[in-house]
Formats: sequence, C-alpha cells, structure tokens
Amino acid sequence: MTGMKKRFDWIKNSGSILPKGDWFVEFFTPGELHAHRAVKLLETSSTAFQEAALLKTHTFGKVLVIDGETQSSQYDEAFYHESLVCPALLAHRAPRRAFILGGGEGATAREILNDRGIELAVMADIDYNILRFAEKHLGSWHRGAFSDPRLRLLAQDAKKFIAGTSLKFDLVYSDLPSPIEGGPACSLYTLEFYRRLKRVLAPGAIFTLQAGPGTPLQFDLHPALFSTLRRAFRFVGSYSAFIPAYDMPWTFLYCTDDPSAAPARLSEAALDRAAAGRLRRPLKFSDGLTITGAFRLPKYYRDRIKASRAVITEKRPMFFSTSQH
Repeated sequence: MTGMKKRFDWIKNSGSILPKGDWFVEFFTPGELHAHRAVKLLETSSTAFQEAALLKTHTFGKVLVIDGETQSSQYDEAFYHESLVCPALLAHRAPRRAFILGGGEGATAREILNDRGIELAVMADIDYNILRFAEKHLGSWHRGAFSDPRLRLLAQDAKKFIAGTSLKFDLVYSDLPSPIEGGPACSLYTLEFYRRLKRVLAPGAIFTLQAGPGTPLQFDLHPALFSTLRRAFRFVGSYSAFIPAYDMPWTFLYCTDDPSAAPARLSEAALDRAAAGRLRRPLKFSDGLTITGAFRLPKYYRDRIKASRAVITEKRPMFFSTSQH
C-alpha cells in the first residue's frame, strides 16, 4: 500500500484521513465510513431508552444523532419525512385520523398535519426527554406541530397504546429508530406486533414504516421486514429515497389490505390532484412523479426481496444498526 500512496496522493492513511477538527463518524462496514464535521455540540439527552445528541455541522446544519446513528438533518430532513408520510397520505381518499409510532422530531406529525382533512393525529413516543428535546431545539423540523390542536402527544410505549385504544386510524406511520439489541423499538418490528396493529386500522387504512438502508452492503433488514409484513397485509410495496445526510438510499414499506390503495394502483396524476386540493403548503421533495418512481426499485433489490424467507418474530427478533463497526 505504501507504493500506491506515493503514486496516488488521494490515498490516505488512517492518521490523515480527516482534516483537523471534530468529526461525527459512522462506520457502515469495516471499510466504509461517512463523516460530518461537527462545529458545535448543541445539546445532549441520555435516558434509560436511548442517547441523543444535537450537533451543528459544517454542511448539513443541525444533525440529530440517536444511539450513534444519524436520524435527520436540518438541511434535508424533508427528503426523509415527506418520503415516509406523503405516499400514504396522498393515496388515501380522505384520511381523518393518523397515528405515529415514535416520530420524536415532530416532523412526521408536521407532514401529516399539512393535510386540511386531518382531524386527529396521535403520536406516541416512549421517551419524554426526546419529545422535550425536540420541541425546544428542533423548531425547523416540527414548525409548530407540537402546538397544533389536532395533535395528541403521548410520552408512552406505542405498543401499550395500540393494546389499549379503541380508536381506528386511516393512516399509521412507524417512525422508529433501528431495532438495536436492548433498544426500545425491537418488539415493534415483529410479526406479532404487526398483527396486533391491524386492530386499530380503519377500513381502507394504510400502514407505512421506515425500513432500513437501501444500500447493497446493508440490505438485510428491509427484505426481512417485507416478508414479515406479507404475512400480515394483502399488499406490501417497497420504495426508497436517497437521503444525503445518511449518504445512502433509505427504504420504506407501504402496507394495506385495500385493493384500490395497493402500490401498483398509485397514479401520478391522482397524487398530484390530492396534493393540490388538500395540502396547506407545497411539498419540497415529493410529487406524484417522485412517489410513483420511488416504488420502481432496481432488479437487484427486487431479487433480494423476493428471495427473502426471513420472518421477524418475538422469539426470533432481528437486531440492526447502520453504525455497525
């Protein structure tokens, strides 16, 4: 390697790989990393559930980090949150009630409440400190969603809420952190939970969840979630969006039992009409073309999904983190 370094000045040794300064580094594999130059540590939160830090970075503005993983950045959080929310929001004919599992930043609620027809959004996040942290420091994320009278905010285990509520929802979103071992979200990524979740879905409801990286090097969680959800829902569709702050595509799963809302039935024109007629403000990242195109995964990923036989259960959980090394 020494000879190569002399020949190519873009080959760096480990001592000179990053310029001077403080860096937040995520190793995706032993040979791949992504780093944000950290200008300032703005705030931290440590609870029994998770550790969070809010960094001011050189390129992406504020970046929220939970348990060592980049959650979202001030610069491009709309790429993630619109991708999570808007396909189901605009595909549903007339959503009135929505439920969010997690969603601590408040940005998922912001996108749901952008629809004039939404009468109630319930958000259950297990970590009160994260909610307080977000309300205080992530104003550019939630943009006042926490004070919207249509939002019912619960510092509660979403699983317990599902077990006890009599409400029915048109839209349900799982905006949970990765299922790391010992973390608060693992049991909410199982077949048993998804089957229990169905009891709170109204006729024609759509369930959407963030479903892990869409890079070939970390494409294990998504196929397993797909095959698990196919045992609970009639129609399951995979889609993805590239999130610059993550330095990779991120995937989502769209699930319903309603044939008229099946992923294959999504119409670019109908989605655009819904956005024009129902949304209070225009979208930054999404429109009908973006949404329908997001479901057209390359053959490699479709083949990996088709080949998966994994089913995630309470007895056989799947643990995952993007920051694995």
